[in-house]
Amino acid sequence: MTSNIIVTTGIYDAIKDTLRRKKVSIGEEKRLAEELRKAKQVRRRDLPADVVTVDRKVTLKDHTQNLENEYIFVSSVQAKPKKNKHSIFSEMALAVVGYKVGDIIDWPFKDGERKIEILKVEPWKG
Repeated sequence: MTSNIIVTTGIYDAIKDTLRRKKVSIGEEKRLAEELRKAKQVRRRDLPADVVTVDRKVTLKDHTQNLENEYIFVSSVQAKPKKNKHSIFSEMALAVVGYKVGDIIDWPFKDGERKIEILKVEPWKG
């Protein structure tokens, strides 16, 4: 598992803003704050292709619920969950943003702790 997440400076700042506005649960807030302290910030062009970020199609396996799903993570204004376009600030996106293919994350979701594995990350052009 990746020890430090890799995010663009824009995503880093946006997540910090989400924390300031108290838009997440206490468990998520603690975890995100901890991850941001150790995060590596890079420019968009320097972000590895296999890292979860905005405008990426991501295949995830939820080991807790034994489900595999594909998500398209987009900006909040482009989010249309019925069309599988989820905000980069959705609960699932915040759990995996900055992680890369092969990482397994234990995350404190609102409905309880779950183990999520990143199977595939692809570029997505809307």
